[in-house]
Amino acid sequence: MAKKKENKKLTKDQAEKKIIMLKKDLFNIRFKKINNQVNNPAQYRLIKKDIARLNTTIKNSK
Repeated sequence: MAKKKENKKLTKDQAEKKIIMLKKDLFNIRFKKINNQVNNPAQYRLIKKDIARLNTTIKNSK
């Protein structure tokens, strides 16, 4: 819940940087998932939702 409020306070540049970082994490999780090394499989879904939230805040800030 706290992450949602923090994401709304980010500037456009900060949100874009965070999206890039999350996409890299998502890429790494996909490889771990293939090799059966994932500790928390639900993390994949949570990262995708965070990316979507950040994209929404960027679009609404215009």
